[in-house]
Amino acid sequence: MQLANNKKIYFASDQHLGAPTPEASLPREQKFVAWLDEVKSDAAAIFLLGDLFDFWFEYKKVVPKGFVRVLGKLAEIRDSGIPIYFFVGNHDLWMCDYFEKELNIPVYYDNQEFTFNTTTFLIGHGDGKGPGDKGYKRMKKVFTNPFSKWLFRWLHPDIGVRLAQYLSVKNKLISGDADVQFLGEENEWLVQYSKRKLESKHYNYLVFGHRHLPMKIKVGENSEYVNLGDWIGYFTYGVFDGKTLELKEHK
Repeated sequence: MQLANNKKIYFASDQHLGAPTPEASLPREQKFVAWLDEVKSDAAAIFLLGDLFDFWFEYKKVVPKGFVRVLGKLAEIRDSGIPIYFFVGNHDLWMCDYFEKELNIPVYYDNQEFTFNTTTFLIGHGDGKGPGDKGYKRMKKVFTNPFSKWLFRWLHPDIGVRLAQYLSVKNKLISGDADVQFLGEENEWLVQYSKRKLESKHYNYLVFGHRHLPMKIKVGENSEYVNLGDWIGYFTYGVFDGKTLELKEHK
């Protein structure tokens, strides 16, 4: 993608809308919608790097109730011609084709490479990457198994969604936010993962979510690992102006 003058690429992750309750998350949803309304004026593209929802499961004819404001705003922006790219996180990994059919937004289940002007990016949610995190990795295999999803689909949505929402908030293995303190560069799994990826291919920026902690760390010659933080405590996002990627806070 070649950026036109004064156009920017925006990145955001980990809104966890619906948590801990729909009522409590409504102000955060409104704040995120206001941000989308703000950036659409100069956005060349918007990347959402997962966990937009604290829980999302698509039955064949049913999607979770709520989120009208954010879904409507995404539809409006996409209909205006601005590309939006969605990466599933560990809370919304049960996406199927609703976003693609209803909103014309492509959905990615793993890292993707992009080049903006001459700057190269590796982009993903970040869950299950790098060393460690073994408990979640085992759990993810269960969650993404087609048979497991088939069994869950047999639960009535009133039961299945309520159960999953409860577990999503309570279980730290699912939530992935048991520790949002900086662990030190040598113990940050996504930092180590980024360094290993750079051994086989160069990227200027490796951009992830999942950690709920905004950070930029140099991981190689002309390479930075960037974590976008979240929209629970930090309200941070990334913006690329064609030359550099910065982390900013939405006030």
